[in-house]
Amino acid sequence: MTDTSLPPMPSMPPTPSNDPSPPAKKPRTNLVIIGSAAAVIAAIVATGFVVTQSRNDGSEPASTANPNAHTEDAVPAEKPDPEPTYITVDADSFTIGLKTTARQCFGSAGCNVTVEPDLTLLGDTEAIDPDAVYEITYEIHGDESGPVIETAELSDRTSLNYTPSMISTASSGTQVSAEITDVSVQGE
Repeated sequence: MTDTSLPPMPSMPPTPSNDPSPPAKKPRTNLVIIGSAAAVIAAIVATGFVVTQSRNDGSEPASTANPNAHTEDAVPAEKPDPEPTYITVDADSFTIGLKTTARQCFGSAGCNVTVEPDLTLLGDTEAIDPDAVYEITYEIHGDESGPVIETAELSDRTSLNYTPSMISTASSGTQVSAEITDVSVQGE
């Protein structure tokens, strides 16, 4: 007959390193609880920050409307815009120079010179009336027959209209200059 007996039992239980079964997992309940608590605390701090900032923005709290008030009383009356004020423009409001655009000299007989005004407003262009047209009268010095009087028109604060001036100088060394003598507003 055959022996059907079982092998003898070991004296010690098997060690985990010899056990082929996977190790038992620890529950992660503590991690879930800690994570949830951190999320709740962060939400409370963020809400407190938003509430504090909204109270410190300098605005007054909205008032409740009187239920007995008429809606017509609640609308403030519109004030008309005040008329804008502009500076008074005069001869001292500008500086003028001359730009030479052409020169033809004839030895000792002098030169024919074409010049254009180079005006600069002293101050802010926004301070003058955009609807006004200013007539700027100026004298050109250096022509052999005497001063030449010309007029330029300034409109839209920056648009200057003029006619170039042709003068004759006594020599090629003659200095040509200009000075503003008058500024007036068209239509006044």
